[in-house]
This record gives sequence, structure tokens and C-alpha cells, in this order.
Amino acid sequence: MIYLDYQASTPLAPEAFEAMVPWLRDQFANPHSASRMGRAAKATIEVAREQIAALLPQGGRLVFTSGATEALNWALKGSRGSIVTIASEHAAVLDTVRAEGARGREVTVLPVRPDGRIDLWVARRVLGQGAGVLATMLVNNEIGVLQPVPELARIARQHGTQVLCDAVQAYGRIAVPDTCDMVAISAHKIHGPKGIGALWIRDGVTLDPLLDGGEQEHGRSGTLSPALCVGFGVAARLMKERHAADTAHVDRLWDMATERLRGWTINGSVEHRYRGNLNVRRRGLDVNRLMSDCRNVAFSAGSACASGSGRPSHVLKAIGLLDADARSSIRLGFGRYTTEAELEKGLNEIIAAADAQQLPA
Repeated sequence: MIYLDYQASTPLAPEAFEAMVPWLRDQFANPHSASRMGRAAKATIEVAREQIAALLPQGGRLVFTSGATEALNWALKGSRGSIVTIASEHAAVLDTVRAEGARGREVTVLPVRPDGRIDLWVARRVLGQGAGVLATMLVNNEIGVLQPVPELARIARQHGTQVLCDAVQAYGRIAVPDTCDMVAISAHKIHGPKGIGALWIRDGVTLDPLLDGGEQEHGRSGTLSPALCVGFGVAARLMKERHAADTAHVDRLWDMATERLRGWTINGSVEHRYRGNLNVRRRGLDVNRLMSDCRNVAFSAGSACASGSGRPSHVLKAIGLLDADARSSIRLGFGRYTTEAELEKGLNEIIAAADAQQLPA
């Protein structure tokens, strides 16, 4: 299987796996226990917390969660005041915002331009009216476009609005602006394990708890898994250590892919994007048939979180694509463990299958 679906999930780093094994097999103590074994588990969690925080702004605390969805839910539901967000956000934000709106909270969803980026003039006008929190992605999970988060954060701060940054696709790849007030991240997007994420919270920012219980994480209740925390920490350390090499490798893969896919249209800004995400369309393409014909290549027709819905991508609709064009789009994701030979073979299969659809019956 050729894996080109890095936005859905990344392969687990071997170093992270090896670091997790002892905490799964032998060192099973509760890290919130006062026993010697419990204290050892807690100590290793704190090492992991430091490794993860090293890629985030200073002046805040990192709280482990079950994943980015919980982190985003907590940041939005635990904050106060009206919410401003963007039409191309992940469902974990948009669905949470809708739920808060149904409870009577004021909500504004800003449109994006055809390149997938927010119009700062529109943002300035809306934020100038005052808001409790602005929720924005740094890198879009479907089309890889970078939002101008530093500029948005400056505008928000001028009007006393807190900024929640969904950095799930950016963390470890694109620097998180130090003007954010809350940052949500996820381990399995950076070659770490599934089932763990985190919310970084700036000092002085207070959130109502999402979960009631033992307050194990100083605002978040629930027993932590040392194994998952360790795996997350090692994955974060590797993202920092290998940043330059990973970036150069992704750039080479991007150049290969865009050259092979000449004639296809790239969705979203080509200039302002993370290059490990290539979302392209070809007019008249039957994506369901394409995926069936390319069973040995893992890629996506949209967000993994919305797969099977039958609806065209809300992100592609937000940038103005017609349903037919949105349904003729695919997302290719690649990274550290994608070889050039694998990418070339995968692209050859996709292009051959797409060409075959154009042949007369």
C-alpha cells in the first residue's frame, strides 16, 4: 500500500513506538498515584510535556487531552462571549460553534476568498464590533492553505478578543504565532500515537471545565496514559530535530507531484500553503471510481472526518467550487516516510486511472 493520506493521519515514528512499549507492557502505574511507580510515571509525563511545549509559545501551560477535538471543544465551550470563526474550519470547530449558537451564544462565520484565505478587511470589520474568541486554523486540513494568523491575532488583540488557533496540521511544521491565546494540537498528525492531543493555554486565560472529575490536569479531569504522553513527546522532539530535513523532503515531493499533475487544478492558494498537502481537481473526474481503481494507493476525497457523508467538501464549497468540481477533487498528503519512488508509483496509478475515465466506452 502506498500511503498518501498524511492529513488524515501520519505513520507512527519507530522511535515513538519504542519509547511507548515499556509504559504499555511493564510500567503500568497510575501517574496520579503517590506511589513510587506513580511518581515515576508522572515524571516521564512531565518530560513529554516539556518536549511538546518546546514547539509552542512561551508563557502558557500545556494540558493533555484525548485529542484535538476535545481541546477545541474545551477552548470554545469553556470561553466566554461571542464566537467568530471561518467557513473553512474543521468540523470540530464548526459543529461546536453551531452547538454553542443553538444554546444562545452569538456566532459569526466569516467567508474565505477563492484562494482559501480570509479577507483581513472583513475580519477587521467584524472583530471591531467585539467578540469573546476568534477560532482559526493555521493550516487547513483539506487544502493546506495557511491563514494569516499573526495578522488576525493582532486585529483580535486590539479589540480584546482571545485567539484560539487550530494548529493540528501546522504544529512542528509551521511556527505557531506567539500572539495566540490557545492552541490545539494532536499527536497522530506528527508521527505520534492516536488518542492524545493537547491544549496550550496562555497564562492568565481561564476556561470553564469541559469535564468534571478529579482535576488531574489542572482544568482537565481524567487519568493520563503515560505511554501516549511519551509517544507524543518523542514525536514532538523528532519534529524539532528533523524540521529542516522534513521540510526539504516535502518540498522535493511537492515539486515531483505538481510536475506529474500538470493539467490538474490546485485547490487553494499555491503561495500560502503547507506543501505536504496537495488538493487537486480534474474536470469530470469520478473520484469514487478513481479510489476503487487505485486500491493500492491511500489518498482522500476530502477530510477523513467527513468521509462517507456523500456531501461535497464544505471547504471546497467555501472557496467557491461548484458541487461537480468539489466532487472531482482529491487530496494527496505526503511527508517524512514517503519515498520519491512511492510517490511516483502512486501518482502513475492515479493518473492512469483518471486517464482511463476519459477514454470512449
